Amino acid sequence: MTTRAARLRPGDPCAFVVFGAMGDLTKRKLLPALYNLQANGLLPRELAFLGVARRALDDAAFRDYAAAAARELGARPAAGGSAADFTACVHYVKGDFEEAGTYEALSAALAHAAKEHGTSGNAVFYLATPPGEFSAIVRGLAGAGLTRQDAGWRRVVVEKPFGHDLDSARALNRELSGVLDESQIYRIDHYLGKETVQNLMVFRFANGMFEPIWNRRYVDHVQLTVAEELGVEGRGAYYEEAGVVRDIVQNHMLQLLTLVAMEPPSTLAPEAVRNEKVKVLDAIRAMEPEQVLRDAVRGQYGAGEVAGKRVAAYRDEPGVSTTSQTETFAALKLVVDNWRWAGVPFYLRSGKRLARRDTQISIQFRRPPLLLFEEAGVEQIEPNRLDILVQPEEAISISMKAKRPGPGIVLEQVKLDFSYARFGPLPPATGYERLLHDVMMGDTELFHRADLVLASWRIVTPVLDVWSSLPARDFPSYESGTWGPAASFELLARDGRRWVNPG
Repeated sequence: MTTRAARLRPGDPCAFVVFGAMGDLTKRKLLPALYNLQANGLLPRELAFLGVARRALDDAAFRDYAAAAARELGARPAAGGSAADFTACVHYVKGDFEEAGTYEALSAALAHAAKEHGTSGNAVFYLATPPGEFSAIVRGLAGAGLTRQDAGWRRVVVEKPFGHDLDSARALNRELSGVLDESQIYRIDHYLGKETVQNLMVFRFANGMFEPIWNRRYVDHVQLTVAEELGVEGRGAYYEEAGVVRDIVQNHMLQLLTLVAMEPPSTLAPEAVRNEKVKVLDAIRAMEPEQVLRDAVRGQYGAGEVAGKRVAAYRDEPGVSTTSQTETFAALKLVVDNWRWAGVPFYLRSGKRLARRDTQISIQFRRPPLLLFEEAGVEQIEPNRLDILVQPEEAISISMKAKRPGPGIVLEQVKLDFSYARFGPLPPATGYERLLHDVMMGDTELFHRADLVLASWRIVTPVLDVWSSLPARDFPSYESGTWGPAASFELLARDGRRWVNPG
């Protein structure tokens, strides 16, 4: 178990190796995140950063590139020095990921790093590449003996997507587990690095007032919304292969659901927490085809107006087919079939080109059993609701009824609010800082385990199968700048409920 004191100390000495070193992820997220960790005193002094890519560069040119990324996108100057000081440990290895010579050169670079930077033979291998490269890289590392842990630990970080469906996820897990122990594999999900997401367990299990009512007796339903104003932003070709279910629902949203629905773990040890998460996913019923038609909604954005600006339809985006059947919006009704949550629906929705950018979890409680205020003209009381705002604002609020001052009984909906702004200005961050530090510490709590990945694919694959066999007839089905297709509102209206639209 990683203690609080351990979390506040620098990571263990290591070489941090990034495959895809010239890619957007490395430039916009990884280099700035490491720079921010150094600013907070959480990078080990004994660190080497090794970039691996196909482009012809030397160490000096790659250091200039890394320093520019840190200066432009890092939160603040590194403690005790400039961005150039931050990149003093940076080196570059040119090579093709399919060629054995690349891994021989990397092996030599790691030996040099151990001698020059004192990395103790430890290494993180971060796969910041398209998923099609994962298998070749892992095989190349194993073939060169770089995954063996006889002279220091070796860890491999894998970016999503973890497969394309259940079968491909199983195949990827077989590839990884063929050369790595599960304890060496860190499947990263940057959503789990967000402060409010990390606060969910503290909120639930460190406050005795909530745990007694966190169940089917008091909760009417749960809503999870991940809304984006942006379209595909030049990533049309990728999105045509993915869609919102693979891009957001299968990973980010189901992980948020597990944090809301899980039982209290016996300890905060990573495996204890992950065991409770997978129990939640195992308890979710996979939909039969007729259930998909009833309880799953898909949509695709048409032209419209977002933030006062006219935007194009999805089918008019570069790289997108003019007859595309890819969903840019999805809404699902899921049931967690266990003792705590039986009969409580979980409604999930996510989409692009919606009315505003927001990630929010809403817990709606049951209405009071007796209406005591009919004589005061109150015909219906809005139920209490707990909203957990993840982004862009990080806050928690409770909606409740109060009497308006004055004669007579006039009820008014009021909010009890907590905002992270109370802690003062939060340092800018990429969302990767905590996760990269955890990799260097060997803390796996916020990373996907193999069974978690397979359990989440088991839930969404039947939906994807039905949708692929029955082309949508109404695409585009919602106007950009709205809250999605009418069918998503009907999904809740059938149950006598309605979406909580953030803002």
